[in-house]
Amino acid sequence: MVKIRLKRMGAKKAPFYRIVVADARSPRDGRFIESLGYYDATTQPAVVKIDGEKALAWLGQGAQPTDTVRSLFSKEGLMKKFAEAKAAAKAEAKAAK
Repeated sequence: MVKIRLKRMGAKKAPFYRIVVADARSPRDGRFIESLGYYDATTQPAVVKIDGEKALAWLGQGAQPTDTVRSLFSKEGLMKKFAEAKAAAKAEAKAAK
């Protein structure tokens, strides 16, 4: 199973996270497949940078986001775009029948 999750980086007491696609069996800060962006919670307001096209492509392939990543994607509007694309594909498939 493939997950979209956070990889912790940065110094002690100064966390910085990368949003990565990784195999569910690999450790939190271990090997990953692709990096999608980053999340810096230490700044006010928090800085989030996500490559939307890559993220939507991985969601379309069945990658499961963790709860935290899902909330970050929702704030960026990616989950809404993914749901709309999924609904449009379903309607298109239904119309083709």
